[in-house]
Amino acid sequence: MGTAGRRVYANRHTRLSERPNDGAPSAQAAEWAGNSAAVLPVTYARCVDGQLPDLKRRLEAAGDLPEAPGAG
Repeated sequence: MGTAGRRVYANRHTRLSERPNDGAPSAQAAEWAGNSAAVLPVTYARCVDGQLPDLKRRLEAAGDLPEAPGAG
């Protein structure tokens, strides 16, 4: 692979790492990249970070967050 090819791959990798971290659903980011939804979390699992607080916020807003043990 030539230098230009490596740069294209590096840019693609960077974008696939950033999109889920920016809040894009993983399945959508995978589709944009031409990957299956299963490939993205396997390949980029160590890159995706910081989504848990947003997930908790959305679950709480929907009333779907289970109560902590001992609460109630």
